[in-house]
Amino acid sequence: MIKAVIYSRVSSEGNRQDTERQTNELIEYANKMGYKLVEVYEEKVSGYKKNEDRPIFSKMLEEIEKGAIDKVLVWELSRIGRSVIQSLQNIQLLTDKKVSIYIKNFNLETLNDDKTPNSLSMFMVQILFSVANMEAQLTKSRMVSGYRNHINNGGKVGRKSGSIETEEETIQKHSDVLKLLKKKLSIRQISGLTNKSTNTVLKVKSTAHKLQMI
Repeated sequence: MIKAVIYSRVSSEGNRQDTERQTNELIEYANKMGYKLVEVYEEKVSGYKKNEDRPIFSKMLEEIEKGAIDKVLVWELSRIGRSVIQSLQNIQLLTDKKVSIYIKNFNLETLNDDKTPNSLSMFMVQILFSVANMEAQLTKSRMVSGYRNHINNGGKVGRKSGSIETEEETIQKHSDVLKLLKKKLSIRQISGLTNKSTNTVLKVKSTAHKLQMI
């Protein structure tokens, strides 16, 4: 029987996000496939942090070192990490250990049944990471351009009285929401995909309109 673990991660350390949705969907998948679910690892930490600064992820890697795990189930590619280089290094690390990564939202497996690398999946993973990196850079460029335009049109810089964060910080923090807004998804769809409240999505939409980013 294939032995699998689940790794679920969200970036927020507060109550705005939780790993429940990711984990529940992956448990359902593991049961459907007849895997023996060895452990569920859930973490609230930025994907940009190094492995050593992600204690739960590091704990999972320690268990993998023992050779008792066949698959790691993740909800989406970015759960492995946000940094392209580090994420690919993590995938290679697991590949070297003959541990496959199942990426649910793309239905991809990094290894074949005989534990050899799945060339097509690995190629797609690299493309997806490259596209995600390009989108992040494009979003940053647009944000800077929109922010400058906002200032040139008389907009104020810095925090407004009573606000928690600047408009620029709002866009930076919720770049995933901005990306989905540009794809014309509904408020409720974006809320479900990002695990963020509809109020947050509306706030990002309003801010992006103000900065002429959408």
